[in-house]
Amino acid sequence: MKLPPVATLRAFEAAARRASFSLAAQELGMTATAVSQHVRNLESWLGVPLFERHARGVRLTAAGQEFGITVSSGLQQIASGAERISRGRDRTVVRLASLPSVVAHFLTPRLPRFRALHPDIQVSISYSGRGHATEADLNIVHGARPAQKAVALFTAETRPTCAPAYATKSGPFDDVASLLRAELLHDDAEKAWRDWLAIEGLSLPKGANPIFEDFNLLVTALKAGQGIGLCPIALLRDEIADGQLTVLFDRAADREKYYWLIEADEMTASARLLSDWLVAEARESENRGDYSAAKT
Repeated sequence: MKLPPVATLRAFEAAARRASFSLAAQELGMTATAVSQHVRNLESWLGVPLFERHARGVRLTAAGQEFGITVSSGLQQIASGAERISRGRDRTVVRLASLPSVVAHFLTPRLPRFRALHPDIQVSISYSGRGHATEADLNIVHGARPAQKAVALFTAETRPTCAPAYATKSGPFDDVASLLRAELLHDDAEKAWRDWLAIEGLSLPKGANPIFEDFNLLVTALKAGQGIGLCPIALLRDEIADGQLTVLFDRAADREKYYWLIEADEMTASARLLSDWLVAEARESENRGDYSAAKT
């Protein structure tokens, strides 16, 4: 394998990315003259000019632009591989970025099973959408199909849900119109309930019912018997099965939305094990998580 000197590649990549020999020199801790010499050596090795030099600075040639992309990608892969090995990630650590609701209601009750199967793998869990997703091996997101390659873990369909005690106290809820006299609690915004009721030609009652920015806070309020919320049933199968919550109507909203599992471009063996396990657990939960809307 015939490769240019690594020092020339590092100097060229920095100069190409910064569009400046002097800025590249500051980044690499050398002089602009040294960067320029490295680039000239690389141009000599390749036999083509990579920069156009003029009085106000430098500009990449067409060949320089093409080679810059290749070199930048190659150096990034080397850096990522070195980081994984130095941290022991390939042996023990898998980074999972996830929505807090998925961690609280789906992952946490099941994670001990994964730990029992793979005691040598440490799962590092962080919030998705807060800058951690780009560093994660796996990322769980919510919504329509992402642009990246993704696997649908389970549906995000929402249905009216409350504590059985609230249904007994404030019911009966025999039809959708009966919900208009209930305390309708909101997850993030009132739009979900407004759209759900509009399908039946109903309007959201005027009032100041609570809005919970975090879904876990909404579920806490529902369990406390404070009202009815539109909830993704796939996340709450355990709470429904043990009688903490009940579903009032089968008709669902957000039928086009799912919880998606996105894999990093480069997956370690440990990350692959966790990914396959998550998919299997989601399928098992879906298969045994049957329910029927309560009759109140």
